[in-house]
Amino acid sequence: MVTCRKMTAAEVPDAFKMLSAFLTADEHYRASSKAYGDRGFHGLNDALDLFLECPDLGFVWLAYDEQGVAGICVICYAISTSMGSLVAKLDDVSVREDRRGKGIGTAMLKQLKEQLRKESLTRIDVAVHIENPEGRKFYE
Repeated sequence: MVTCRKMTAAEVPDAFKMLSAFLTADEHYRASSKAYGDRGFHGLNDALDLFLECPDLGFVWLAYDEQGVAGICVICYAISTSMGSLVAKLDDVSVREDRRGKGIGTAMLKQLKEQLRKESLTRIDVAVHIENPEGRKFYE
């Protein structure tokens, strides 16, 4: 069973571990990160603090299974000029390598959609690197 929730201060170590593993392993991220000012682990640490300090800007979504933290993604709120309302920007979606293919990512996004509906958000914007066929397939 997969349960998901917004990151709390007590869960920052789980989020840091998941996101640092994702950001250092993802070839698509590494290929473009220098272009937009990657500050490495210091930037990640500051970002996690900002999510806790400024929940009106977004949140970190964590998925847990019987073995502990299993997945993560980040939501940032944005204003849609076409809708005239807030939308969710989905980023940094990752499932632990040893847990992939077990429905964790699907469960994580299903529960995320339920959470966003509670917040009256009706659209999730996603972007995937053109050379990431696994990511494209997952979102489709």
